[in-house]
Amino acid sequence: MRSFLAHSATEGSPEGQELRKHLYNVARLSQQFAEGFHAADDGFLCGIFHDIGKYSNAFQQRIHGVENRVDHSSAGALELYNMKNYPASMCVAGHHAGLADLGTKTDLSDTYMGRINRVKESEAIESYDEWKNEITGFPVKGYEKRSPMDSFFYVKMLFSALTDADWLDTEAYYQNKTATLCEINMQKLFDQLSAYTSKWGKPNTEINAWRDLILKTAYQKAEDKPGIFTMTVPTGGGKTISSMAFAIKHANCYKKKRIIYVIPYCSILEQTKEVFDAIFGEEQVLAHYSGAEVTVNDEQNDLSPQNRISSENWDAPIVLTTAVQFFESLYSNRPGKNRKLHNIVNSVIIFDEAQMLPTPYLMPCVAGISQLVKNYMCTAVLCTATQPSIGKLFDRFLQRFRRVNYIDEGELSDDQLTERLKEKKQVLCIVNSRRQAQALYQKIGNEEGNFHLSTMMVPYDRRRVLAEIKERLLNGLQCRVISTSLIEAGVDIDFPEVFRAIAGLDSIIQAGGRCNRENRRSKENSTVHIFSTSAKPPKMIEKNISATERIIREFEEIDSPEAVSTYFRFLLFSLADETELDEKEI
Repeated sequence: MRSFLAHSATEGSPEGQELRKHLYNVARLSQQFAEGFHAADDGFLCGIFHDIGKYSNAFQQRIHGVENRVDHSSAGALELYNMKNYPASMCVAGHHAGLADLGTKTDLSDTYMGRINRVKESEAIESYDEWKNEITGFPVKGYEKRSPMDSFFYVKMLFSALTDADWLDTEAYYQNKTATLCEINMQKLFDQLSAYTSKWGKPNTEINAWRDLILKTAYQKAEDKPGIFTMTVPTGGGKTISSMAFAIKHANCYKKKRIIYVIPYCSILEQTKEVFDAIFGEEQVLAHYSGAEVTVNDEQNDLSPQNRISSENWDAPIVLTTAVQFFESLYSNRPGKNRKLHNIVNSVIIFDEAQMLPTPYLMPCVAGISQLVKNYMCTAVLCTATQPSIGKLFDRFLQRFRRVNYIDEGELSDDQLTERLKEKKQVLCIVNSRRQAQALYQKIGNEEGNFHLSTMMVPYDRRRVLAEIKERLLNGLQCRVISTSLIEAGVDIDFPEVFRAIAGLDSIIQAGGRCNRENRRSKENSTVHIFSTSAKPPKMIEKNISATERIIREFEEIDSPEAVSTYFRFLLFSLADETELDEKEI
C-alpha cells in the first residue's frame, strides 16, 4: 500500500512522517485545546482536515524533492465548507498564510470566499481523494449561528487551537520527541507566594501596615465569583504582590489554568519578572517581549526549526507580556500571533496600569476583554493606581499614600529647566518625547551622576542603568535622571523631587509615585513640578493634556479621588466621542 507523507525525512525518521499519523496527532491536540471553550468537535475537524491536500500526487512529489508549487490547505477548507462548517473551514484555509476576510458569495479576490469559489471546480486543485481511504470516524458538524463579535473571536480561538496543535506536532517530529504540555500546579504557586509574604512578619511602619491590609483584602476578594474586577492601589501600595495574590488564590478557588500579567512597558515587565522569578522560580515565569512572529507560506512543506523563528505559545503557569502584544494578538490574522490565544482561555488576566490603555483603541480593547470574560471563562483584573473606587474607604487609603505636593510651574524653556535641574542633587525629569529627553541630557552634561533613559535602550542597558540609579539614590550621591515615560510606572525608585512635563493626569500621578516612595521625607519636602514646554506633545496625548489642564484649574489637590474621576469622565465622554475611542474602526 502506498505511504503518504506529511513531512520529509529526518535523521531520526529517515522514512518521513506518515500523513495519517500527523493528521490524527493534530486533531487530538486541537480537540483538547478547543475543549477548553466547548468546541472539541470543531477542534478535531480542523486538525483532521487541515492537511488532506497533501494526499495529492503533486504534494507527495514535492516531499520527495520535486520543485513545484502546491496549495495543500484549500482541500480541507473546501471539504469543511461543503459541510457548512464555515469557522473550521476558514481556519484550515488560513493555517499557513493567515486568516482572510470573509468576502462575498461571488467573490474571486483574496478573501476566504474568493478562495473557495476558485477551488470549487475539481480541476482547480489536484485530486486528493486518497484521504477517504485513511481518514474515517470524524464528526459531521455544521455552523452554529453566533453574533458577529462572538463569531470573530470563536474563529480566532479555533484558529489558535489548530495552529498550535499543528506546530507542536511538527516541532515534535523534527526534534524526534513526543509533543508535551506544561503541567501547572496552582496550589504550589499559592504556597510559594504565601511563604514569600510570611517572611515580612508584622508591619513595622504605618505604610507597611496599609500594604499588609491591601494584601489581605486581595486574598479575601479572590473568593468572589469570576468576572471583571477593578483593583485600585495607590502608588507604593504593593500592587504587584497583592494583584498576584488575588490571581493565584482566585485561580485555586475556581480551577483557572494560568495567570497572565499584561503590562504597558517593557521596563515594568523586566522588573515584575525579577520579582516573580524570586518568588516562583524562573521556570514558572514566561516573559514574552518579542514582536517577532512566525510566517509560513502555503508552498512550504514543513515548519522545521531550521526555517522558522521560535514562537511562544504561552504554555506556562505565569505569563508576562506587553499590552501591545496581548491586544494585537487578539485582533491579528497571523498564525504566529494567534497560536497562543487558546491558552488565554480560563485564565486570570491582570491588566497592570489599565488606565494607560490608549484612548484611540479603548473600544476594541474593552471589547476583547469582555469577550474573554463572557465566552472564554477568564477573570479580568483592571489594576490601576489612579482610577478611584467609589466610597469613603478609598479616601482613607489614598490619604495614607499621599506623600507629595504637586506644583504647576507653567511653561519652562529647555534652558530654564536645565538650570533648575542642575540646582538639584537628586532629581528626576520626565518628558513626553525621546528627542526632548536627549536634548535635555546633552544640556545638563554627561558627567558622573547624570543619566538618560529611553525606550530605545536594550533591556540589558536599561536594567544596568536603573541599578546604578538606585544605588546612588540609596547612598545619597548625585543622581539626576532625564527620562521618557518608561520610568513612571512600576519602577521602584525614590527621588526627593520630580519634574514632569504636562501629560495625562494618570501619568503625572504615576510620576509622583517615583517621589518619596517610601515616605522617608515629609510631604512638604517632596514635590512634583508640573511644567509645559514649547516642544509639541505627541498627538495621541493632546486630549489628555487638555483634560489635565482643566483639573489643574479646578482642583487644589489634583490627585484626589474627585479630581481623578472628573479627569476620566471629561477625557472619555466629553473630549472624545465614541468614534475617537475606536480610531481605526476595528
